Amino acid sequence: MRSIYLILMFIGALFLNACNPKKQNLKHSRTSTKASPYLGQKPPGLIPEVFAPGIVSTKDWQTFGVFTPDLKEFYFIREVGETDEDKKMEFVVIQNKNDQWHKSVVSPRVGEPFISPDGKTMHLGTRYKERTETGDWSEIKSLGAPFKDFPIMLLTTSSKGTYVFDSMGEGLLRYSRLVDGKRKEPKPFGKEINTGKFNAHPFIAPDESYLLWDGRRDSGYGKADIYVSFRQLDGSWGEAINLGDKINTETSEFGAIVTPDGKYIIFNRDVGKIKPTDKYEDVDIFWVDAQIIENLRPKQ
Repeated sequence: MRSIYLILMFIGALFLNACNPKKQNLKHSRTSTKASPYLGQKPPGLIPEVFAPGIVSTKDWQTFGVFTPDLKEFYFIREVGETDEDKKMEFVVIQNKNDQWHKSVVSPRVGEPFISPDGKTMHLGTRYKERTETGDWSEIKSLGAPFKDFPIMLLTTSSKGTYVFDSMGEGLLRYSRLVDGKRKEPKPFGKEINTGKFNAHPFIAPDESYLLWDGRRDSGYGKADIYVSFRQLDGSWGEAINLGDKINTETSEFGAIVTPDGKYIIFNRDVGKIKPTDKYEDVDIFWVDAQIIENLRPKQ
């Protein structure tokens, strides 16, 4: 009788488990959120790794991931849909609430996101959102002229309020300084930055000591490579330096930014089959120790 009772208990447990819908628990990743604030992931070394596999990086596209300064929110763009006809791009956030990560869809894709160093503004190309007193984001607003006249993909800002942005199809990077509370007209960077083709997706360091971006040059490793330029003592920009073959491959790497704490580079890599066309088949988000930047910084 005891054996029959145990068997019935086991069958009942299986039945109850089958009736309960499975919920994704993002807390059970590679490490706990207390050990690592980066979605619980074990940080990488000097060799890039896929970021948050199964949580952020899945079988479809994931691009342009960015943390808020407190590392409590991670925003990114992902592709969803089973067939080519069904596929669409979504804007997604993963938030840390009570030491657990919760994923939700913010909206359809509205631009490539960047959070200002003070955490008060989410830039979306020619548009932006502001943090409200309740901690939510405002409705989307326009930057207005002259920025609305540029087909901006990614706009990033420094702690001083300097805008650095690209222009789709043009291949030029520009900057606009904030002086005495007034926004200056955008100006293109010099030949140190704007050489080669398809220069895009810039990241200006919060202290403006370096600039990351991607572009194509004859000396590169593949399609798009990620480069860095360091601010010189006289305020000019140094020659572009390729981040090297540990970052750049024979395919495309692009959209590099540095986490708000300055510890890691987050970037995008085309992981699909390499073809002679410019079409990206599949893109994942990668990350790597930002020490790579310091290793390339010229001695002054």
